[in-house]
Amino acid sequence: MAFFPSRYPAMSEPVRLAKRLAELVPCSRREAELYIAGGWVMVDGQVVEEPQFKVLQQKVELHPDASLASVEPVTILLHLPLGHDAGVDASSVQLLLTPDARAADDLSGIPMLKQHFARLTATAPLEENASGLLVFTQDWRVARKLIDDAATVEQEYVVEVAGEMVPDGLKRLNHKLDFNGRTLPPAKVSWQNETRLRFALKGAQPGQIAQLCNSVGLKVLAMKRIRIGRVSMGKLPSAQWRYLASHERF
Repeated sequence: MAFFPSRYPAMSEPVRLAKRLAELVPCSRREAELYIAGGWVMVDGQVVEEPQFKVLQQKVELHPDASLASVEPVTILLHLPLGHDAGVDASSVQLLLTPDARAADDLSGIPMLKQHFARLTATAPLEENASGLLVFTQDWRVARKLIDDAATVEQEYVVEVAGEMVPDGLKRLNHKLDFNGRTLPPAKVSWQNETRLRFALKGAQPGQIAQLCNSVGLKVLAMKRIRIGRVSMGKLPSAQWRYLASHERF
């Protein structure tokens, strides 16, 4: 870190960090704000991301690799646990996106910033009583893909079921079926084990999987979404989140 000692006599009134940094670097006030918002500035050893933060005689440091580039929008993947209804109130679910809940094995290499948690758009909501992969994004391209083009994006679920499947039930599930008065594209359905089915389907609608299971004599006990498009939840622990890495695409 580069340390900038004060060039001025002791001050009795605190000033905004952006103003102090602009005087010490030197740079414009706008450039100072970009440095601060980008997480490049430390005050007494702690990263401060608010340009309006007030300083008096604290030690101000600018990272030697500091960049004036605007912070890139991020996409966050959350493993929603059971007991949280994302279909009713996505804003309450967003409260799970805390710094402490970031997965320890997040390999994205993205340094966490406070502004990553502002202006997030919830995409591809989960239906009531479902758990699994949720996506929040600041990137309009991701939002367009998962909201506007949702009908073309395949989602994968693991579904816990009870009951006895009718003869040829699996074959029926893998062919076109009607839901809410319209014919659905065929799903890809297979047994994962004796009580769990794996569904892969496009344009998933709330209640669709339950109705499909009911049509072949099965009752849904629980469902978990494990993939959206080409992005898998993988081993992301329940109630934890990670950033979408730069090489990942939905």
